[in-house]
Formats: sequence, C-alpha cells, structure tokens
Amino acid sequence: MEKEAGTTEQDEAAWKEVMAFFEKRFGKKPDLQSIIFLVGHRELGRHQVKFSKEQKQDLMHVGVCTLLSKAGYYAYTGHDEEGWPHFEYNREMPKLSATEQELLLKKMIIQYIQSL
Repeated sequence: MEKEAGTTEQDEAAWKEVMAFFEKRFGKKPDLQSIIFLVGHRELGRHQVKFSKEQKQDLMHVGVCTLLSKAGYYAYTGHDEEGWPHFEYNREMPKLSATEQELLLKKMIIQYIQSL
C-alpha cells in the first residue's frame, strides 16, 4: 500500500506480500483491478478462460462484492440458475470515498489471500 493515509507499516508489508504472491504466480505485478477480477473469477468457480465484456464486468462486480462483504458492505444472497453469485448492498454502512474504498479493498484482498 503506497504510504496511503490510514495504513500501517504492517498493512504495507502485507500488501507487498500479496503483490509478490501474484507476481510469482503470474510473472508480472498486477494492478488492483486485475486482482479484483481474479477474486471474482475464483468466486465464480468455473475453469472458464474466455469471457465476454459483460461477463468480465460481472466478474469485477463479484470480486468487489466478495471482498467488501467481509467488511459488511454486501451480503451474499445465493447463486442464480447460471451459477453466478449474487449480493445485496448493506445501505446501513457509511458511504466511502473512492480513496477509502480502494484502501478497504486492499485490506480485504490481504485478508482474502491470507485465508486461502
């Protein structure tokens, strides 16, 4: 985590470990969007390689919802008939700025990767 406000040295070290994990696995450093996509792909649970543009957007949504559900922002509601996970937004949670959301996503990615 690039010395953002609200991060600790422990957070930054954990983020570097996550980035090293992905770099070792895929041979290059991913960006935040790529990691969110990979989380969504893993949560979908298919070994599908090719996706339409709409499906890629859906995978990003699944990734964000999965990660933010760990912080109470979304609740998993089940899978549809095609096997896609669905979530419901928790309107009682405080709104996040783009910076706050990015920071929270990074923290949730750290937890997600550490739980594998």
